[in-house]
Amino acid sequence: MKTVKKIEVTRPVLPTRKKVAAYARVSMETDRMMHSISTQVSYYNELIQSNPEWEFAGVYADNFISGTAIDRRPEFKRLLDDCEAGKIDIVLTKSISRFARNTVDLLETVRHLKELGIEVQFEKEHINSLSDDGELMLSLLASFAQEESRSISENARWAIQKRFEKGIPNGHFRVYGYRWEDDQLVPVPEEAAIVKRIYQNFLDGKSRLETEREFAAEGITTRDGCRWVDSNIKSVLSNITYTGNMLLQKEFIEDPITKKRRKNKGQLPQYFVENTHEPIIDMETFQYVQDEMARRRELGALANKSLNITCFTGKIKCSFCGKSFMHNTRKNRAQFTTTYTDEDGMYTTWVCGSRKQKQKGDPCKAKEIPDKILKACCVEVLGIDEFDDEEVTKEWKSTAKQDCWTDEYKDRQREWVRNYMAKGDGRFSPFTTRIKCGCCGGSCRRQVQGSSDGKIAYWRCSGGGATNCGIKGIREPELMEIAAGLMDLPEFDGDAFREQVDHITMVKSGLLEFTFADGHTEEAEYSTKRKGKPWTEEQRAKFKESIKGP
Repeated sequence: MKTVKKIEVTRPVLPTRKKVAAYARVSMETDRMMHSISTQVSYYNELIQSNPEWEFAGVYADNFISGTAIDRRPEFKRLLDDCEAGKIDIVLTKSISRFARNTVDLLETVRHLKELGIEVQFEKEHINSLSDDGELMLSLLASFAQEESRSISENARWAIQKRFEKGIPNGHFRVYGYRWEDDQLVPVPEEAAIVKRIYQNFLDGKSRLETEREFAAEGITTRDGCRWVDSNIKSVLSNITYTGNMLLQKEFIEDPITKKRRKNKGQLPQYFVENTHEPIIDMETFQYVQDEMARRRELGALANKSLNITCFTGKIKCSFCGKSFMHNTRKNRAQFTTTYTDEDGMYTTWVCGSRKQKQKGDPCKAKEIPDKILKACCVEVLGIDEFDDEEVTKEWKSTAKQDCWTDEYKDRQREWVRNYMAKGDGRFSPFTTRIKCGCCGGSCRRQVQGSSDGKIAYWRCSGGGATNCGIKGIREPELMEIAAGLMDLPEFDGDAFREQVDHITMVKSGLLEFTFADGHTEEAEYSTKRKGKPWTEEQRAKFKESIKGP
C-alpha cells in the first residue's frame, strides 16, 4: 500500500524590525545652531528610513536648552516616556554631550533603558550601551563632558564678572515700572505710579497684605495680568533699582550642573552703580522703608495690623522648638471640648507655629492650649478677678510719616525742591521756590488770571496775598525784565537766573530785594498800578476768593 505524506505549507518568518528613534539637542539660539539641529533631524530621518531592518519611531529635538538637567528638556522627557511605553527599541544620538552633560543623569538614564532592553548608540564615541564595556566608556567620557560644561560655565561667569566690574548689567532684566530702550532703563508712567503707591501705602503704615487686598479690590494687576501678592510687593519695596541706581550680582548660580541660584549674602562681591537711570523713588525714602521693614520684621505679627491678633500674639513661645504659638479657631467637633467653646460653638486654641505650618521634619511635641485655659492661668497669675485684655494690650498707631519727616529729612527735601522741581524742563518756572514774602515769610506762588491783554501770570504771597500781607503781586513779564537787567542780560534766561540768584524777597509793595549766590543784594522797584479797566465789586470778590489759601 502506498504511503501518502502531507507536506504542510511553510511561510518564511520575516525578521521583526527594530523601532528606532533619534535624539538631538542644541543649547544656544544662533543661526549656526539652528542649521545644526535641522541638519541632524534630516540626517537621522534619512538614516533610519534607509535601513530595512529599522522602523522609524521619530526624531526628538530640544532647541536652545542646556544638557545639564533632564527636567528642563521636554523632548528628552517625551523620548523617555515613549521608551517606557514600548514604542522604541534603539535610540541614536550624535554624542554623549548631546545626550547629557551630567554624569549622574546620563548613567541613571542609560541603566534604566538597559533594564527595559533599549539600546542607546553614541555615534561619535562608537559606544553601544548594551555592550560589555559600554558603561565603563560612558562613565569616563561623560565625566569629560561634565567637566567641559563646568569649564564653559566658569568662562561665562568670568565674562559676567568683568561686565559687573565695568558697571554693565548682565542682559536686560525685567523690572516692573521700567522698560528697556536700547541699553537704558526708562520709567513706564502707569507702572511707576503703582510703584509710588506701594511705597506711599507702606509709609502710611499699611501692611503688604492690606496693599494686596486694596489692589485686588480695584482690579490692579501686574504686567503679566496676575494678582499682586505679598512676594511681589515685598520685591518692589526692597528693589534698589527704583532709586536710579543698580546693585549688580544680587544672585549667583551656585553649581553649573544643577543651575541652582542663590542670593548673594557675601559669598561673592557686589557692585553698586550710581545714577544709571531716572529714579522713581528717592534714596532717602527707600532707605527709610528698609529700616521700617526691619523694625516690623523684629516686631513680627504685632506690626501687621491687618492680621487678627490678640493680646497673646507673639508672647507664647514653644519650649521644644522656640517657635511662637499661633491662634487657631475651628468648629467644635468633640463633646469633651464643650467646656472650652464660645457662644457660637467655636473652639479656640493656641498651637505651636511649626505644627500649624506643617514644617518638614519631626513634628513639634507641644500640645495645643485652649484659649479659655490660657486666660484662666493669666487671671490666677495676675491676681485679678476677671480676665481683661485691655490690661495687657496697647493700641498701636502708625507714626511712619511723622517719624520720617525729621528736621534733617525736611532740609534734604527743601534742597531737592530747589534743585529738582525748579529745574528747567518746562514743568516749573525758574522762580519756583525762590520768591519769599518779606511780610509773613511765606513763599510766593504763580497764579494765572485773565486780563484785557489775555491771560497773564502774577507772583503773589501764598499766605493770602493782599488780603493778609498787604503786599501786592508782580507781573511775571515785569519780574523777568527786572531780573534780566540786574544780571546784565539782554533778555531773561532761566538757567542763568538759577545759577546767579539765590532768592528774591518782596520787601513791600513795589520793592524787591534780589539776593545773589555770591551773597550781595540789590533792590529793584516794580509797578503796583493796575492796568486795564477797573474791577467791579463782583470781580474783586471773586479774585479774593480765588487766592485764599487752602
